[in-house]
Amino acid sequence: MIPESVLKYQDEIWKAIGETFVMVGISIGAAVLIGLPLGTLLYLFRRGQRYENRPLFTILGSLVNIIRSFPFLLLVVFMIPFTRMIVGTAMGTLAAAVPLSVIAIAYYARLVEQALLDVPKGVVEAASSMGASTMQLVLKFLYVEARSGLVLGLTTATISFISYSTVMGIVGGGGVGDFAIRYGYQRFETEIMVFTIIMMIILVQMIQFTGSRLSRWLDRRS
Repeated sequence: MIPESVLKYQDEIWKAIGETFVMVGISIGAAVLIGLPLGTLLYLFRRGQRYENRPLFTILGSLVNIIRSFPFLLLVVFMIPFTRMIVGTAMGTLAAAVPLSVIAIAYYARLVEQALLDVPKGVVEAASSMGASTMQLVLKFLYVEARSGLVLGLTTATISFISYSTVMGIVGGGGVGDFAIRYGYQRFETEIMVFTIIMMIILVQMIQFTGSRLSRWLDRRS
């Protein structure tokens, strides 16, 4: 039985869920479109790899480490000028998606690098012996062999992005976190807080279950 206090705010709840999905969806898109290639470059530039390049590896690796080292709330504040330049404002769901996307890119890049490092060296050597180009090496060998790890990494990253998105309510980003603070905490609506927590737990469990099943299915296809 859903409490009356929850039913009373059902429109606001759906709006908050929609805002969370927008923020997380944009961050996932950024992670895949930019974080995946960035992680691949980190792998290729590593010592002993095809395009070993210590200066570039150090620069990219340091940039990723710096971004990941920032406390997320401080990163949001630090990026306000950049966010305003990109979307025209530092408030709102789209503005909140900018720092969330930046941390998503850095976070997933490291997971991609690790997944590619787990690919057996024999696969890379076999690709090189067959004269595979860099694009062929990456798309037809590395990504194929690492696909299970890449999916599992993205699943883990997505759960982290959801956690980060709840913080965005503090800076006017909207979403479930903002709803819980305004309607649950500030108005002392305990039922709202409990319902929000349960809703987030269910969402995270669904994402983890789906990602894990997909990862295992891809692993069996290897």
